[in-house]
Amino acid sequence: MTNRRVWEIDLLRGVAIILMVVFHTVYDLNEFLGMDITYTSGFWYWVGKISALIFIFISGISSGFSKGVLRRGLKVLAIGLGITLVTYFALEEQYIRFGILHFLGTCMLLYPLFKALNFWLLAVLAAAVAYLAPYVSNYSVQTGLLLPLGFKYKGFVTADYYPLFPYLAVFLLGVMAYKLYYHKKKSLLGFSWENRIIRYVSKRSLFIYVVHQPVILGVLLLIESVI
Repeated sequence: MTNRRVWEIDLLRGVAIILMVVFHTVYDLNEFLGMDITYTSGFWYWVGKISALIFIFISGISSGFSKGVLRRGLKVLAIGLGITLVTYFALEEQYIRFGILHFLGTCMLLYPLFKALNFWLLAVLAAAVAYLAPYVSNYSVQTGLLLPLGFKYKGFVTADYYPLFPYLAVFLLGVMAYKLYYHKKKSLLGFSWENRIIRYVSKRSLFIYVVHQPVILGVLLLIESVI
């Protein structure tokens, strides 16, 4: 089974993609089509947040499977920087400085350090990150250089923000899951529900992430112009 993908990981990633598309559709309806939909709290907020948390957790597991995690980390980080450039012109002061792709790319680059730690040291590190996160987020600084860690400056706004504190804890949980069980490259469940479509979508999740937002916005604007 070492050459096969673990089906529940592909399924979880597929669920995350669906939730992401739904959330960003709601976001676009509010921001660009003027519909009064609250997405910064309540149900729609959690649709987007759960999607991101699944992606982060799965990334921690998948980093253990990857033979080129550093190369992939650089690729993801480069795409994140490209999104920074695009949103700098499109979203003005809300442009994305350290969104989820910046975060995931950084975690992948740090993965060799996490790989060297045993399960219990990873657990202590994850707990420490989660514990310190509220103190970091509530501490105001005068520079944007510390945004990747979670230190914000007064007046900071952005459309997407996933700092290392607290989200590194979720990535570390994924690394722990890999070390505890998924290094066997086997499903944790006693049955199989592999699906070619889900596997295909899961393998192309990064591409889908990059293109889905302009596609959704384009379709919504087209529908608005027709009706």
